[in-house]
Amino acid sequence: MPAEFSYNDRYGIRPGNRWVGVAIFFAVTGIAWLSWAGLHHSNPPIRYSLISYSITSEKEISVRYSVLRQDANQIVVCTLIARDFDKNVVGQVDDEIEPGLASLERTASVQSRGPAVNADVIGCRPK
Repeated sequence: MPAEFSYNDRYGIRPGNRWVGVAIFFAVTGIAWLSWAGLHHSNPPIRYSLISYSITSEKEISVRYSVLRQDANQIVVCTLIARDFDKNVVGQVDDEIEPGLASLERTASVQSRGPAVNADVIGCRPK
């Protein structure tokens, strides 16, 4: 009498997926880190945005920008630049904002060494 045919005897028992646990661990860790990074960096302590700029003379440009800071008692320094037609920086100034309002609009002038065609707020940082 022939023995009953068994695929397990012939090919062996297939091992379980050992990588599933590791993949779940990395997925949970990655999603947690991505959530933390998104929430942490989406609400910075100092926000700024350029509103407008106007050329007041060949050697000066006026920059209007807004600043929103979480701590109204913090001194903030914003770096403003002026660029020429070839996008070279022709003027730069650090505008210091004293403690006071948490949200404010400010106008500052940037002296340039040549004719400026545009301006920008490079960044704002606490002092």
